[in-house]
Amino acid sequence: MDSRQRWNLGYWMIALLLLMLVQSVWQGSSRVEAVPYSAFEKALAEGRITEVTIAEQTVTGKLKAPENGKTTLVATRVEPDLAARLEKYGVPYARTIESPLLRDLLSWIVPALVFFGLWYFVIRRMAERSGGGGLGGFMAIGKSRAKVYVETDTGVSFADVAGVDEAKEDLKEVVDFLKHPQEYGRLGAHIPKGVLLVGPPGTGKTLLAKAVAGEAGVPFFSISGSEFVEMFVGVGAARVRDLFEQARAKAPAIIFIDELDALGRARGAFPGLGGHDEKEQTLNQLLVEMDGFDTSSGLIILAATNRPEILDTALLRAGRFDRQVLVDRPDRKGRLEILTVHARKVKLAADAKLDEVAGLTAGFSGADLANLVNEAAIAATRRHAQEVTLADFSAAVERIVAGLERRSRVLNAGERRAVALHEMGHALVALAQPGSDPVHKVSIIPRGIGALGYTLQRPTEDRYLMTRTELQRKLAVLLGGRAAEMLVLGELSTGAADDLAKATDIAREMVTRYGMDAGLGHVAYEPPRSATPELAMLGGQGARTLSEATLQRIDAAVSALVAEGFAGATQLLTRHRALLERGAALLLERETLAEDELRELAAPLREGGDQMA
Repeated sequence: MDSRQRWNLGYWMIALLLLMLVQSVWQGSSRVEAVPYSAFEKALAEGRITEVTIAEQTVTGKLKAPENGKTTLVATRVEPDLAARLEKYGVPYARTIESPLLRDLLSWIVPALVFFGLWYFVIRRMAERSGGGGLGGFMAIGKSRAKVYVETDTGVSFADVAGVDEAKEDLKEVVDFLKHPQEYGRLGAHIPKGVLLVGPPGTGKTLLAKAVAGEAGVPFFSISGSEFVEMFVGVGAARVRDLFEQARAKAPAIIFIDELDALGRARGAFPGLGGHDEKEQTLNQLLVEMDGFDTSSGLIILAATNRPEILDTALLRAGRFDRQVLVDRPDRKGRLEILTVHARKVKLAADAKLDEVAGLTAGFSGADLANLVNEAAIAATRRHAQEVTLADFSAAVERIVAGLERRSRVLNAGERRAVALHEMGHALVALAQPGSDPVHKVSIIPRGIGALGYTLQRPTEDRYLMTRTELQRKLAVLLGGRAAEMLVLGELSTGAADDLAKATDIAREMVTRYGMDAGLGHVAYEPPRSATPELAMLGGQGARTLSEATLQRIDAAVSALVAEGFAGATQLLTRHRALLERGAALLLERETLAEDELRELAAPLREGGDQMA
């Protein structure tokens, strides 16, 4: 029965009740006449009434003969003493009974209406939040919010994913499991229950999951971990149950949970702050569901996270997430492939060689590279060009790395000279070292939020290891700007705040994690960041277990490394002070120096074989 039929039935019932009420009132009024009490006394005295019925409020008399079609007289009762006194005046008198019905109805109905009005308002709001309408939406709050895709919905295949070949091969095998389960089962192998995609943000984990859905051609349930959790206790667990019920009904299928760390955070990380909360109940239900389904049913769970260290260990055990697939930042070859995919929609100039762009973008993720291509196209459009050139890509790299130019920020002459000396100090120290990253550009144009100038260094190749000497040289480059200010101006400024923070971090890592201080020995005084969920919850503060004496030695070693880097930079710049001031003057004149100009300026450093020890 639909809603329209239910409404029609309600209308008929209301009409029938009204008809019966009207009929009852009409029949009663047709036989009974209400009269004043004085008229009733008169009729009684005249003998026209044969029978009297006394009620609490009224008195009813049955007439001997019908009068004007009426057979009964009804009057309200009046006290006998009062009736006797009124009778001698010869005027009609009657008693009126005030009915409390309306007052009683209002005293009950109005509060009830207010209560139900508030209840209906709350239900409507909850229904809107849960994606439904009316009471039905509220009752569906425990339903899963997963978006269901089929092969044609995602529009993504493995051909659209580049730069993560190893991860793609692992997931291709999962697709083959779904398509050919008999082939993999002939030797007793079974399909993995869960595959966890692990990697930094922006590396393409969600895109890979969509590609799996596009390739497998099976229903694909996509949901974020945060969508399980609601303000009501038990809703998250109900949504987990509903999600798995839907997936089992459409198996073979894939369930994809994005941002799993929102749901699967380690339980009991803070035992002193309370017991199991809603997230833990939801996680418990997920663990139960993953244990409960049969691997032969063709149901696979994909999940993505960039924080695997905080996940509950019960999630990561064999039998739940059987595989962990690393989706890391791409290498140079991978970056070239990603740039090629995103550059399909962009009209490139002949000089825009993507291989050179890939060399400038070490450390970029897939999302960063997509943004880079878009920024380069915007830069070309801004100058009304017909094609995107290599210069547009270089400008896009500068904008992403250093920030937006802020020419409106006007510096006085003293500040501009200090900034020029600072940036030229960075550049000369970097150019004097054979193993440092090439300096592509130096500028004193303010960029971003707080940068008054910048020295752009980009590695030409991917590096996976660094020696102690290379890290020391990196410290010297970071402190070269501060050394130049001190050498020429004779005082320090606040412009090196970011350099000092980075140099201190590198020095502390060298001492506490890499064992690069001879006095402290080959010992790691700080565990790897977020090595375990418990340490991750505590912010990785493993050094709290160290003695006070050891902490003092660590601080002294860090300070010595930073001081050594500052001394090395000062020594080099002192020998080439004239070159430093000439470069600063040229930078003040042109505001920006490109790589070729810097190489020509720093030729005396190379010719003399001058470099840091």
